[in-house]
Amino acid sequence: MSKNQYVVRNGDKWGVRGEGNERLTRSFDTQREAIDHGRDIARNQGSELRIQGRNGQFREAWSYGNDPYPPKG
Repeated sequence: MSKNQYVVRNGDKWGVRGEGNERLTRSFDTQREAIDHGRDIARNQGSELRIQGRNGQFREAWSYGNDPYPPKG
């Protein structure tokens, strides 16, 4: 099963973290670099990328997995 990827603030830097992981996969100086790296991982794994804003709340999510539309149910 693929893990969703999260772009999160890490002090004055940004990082990418797999869902359920305590440690960052990698740390970056800019949010843009972290988003690009997280997007690559999410595409390869067929999972989602969720991006945290500067205020700590998640502002957007991109799905690269099986995302049927309309949803079942």
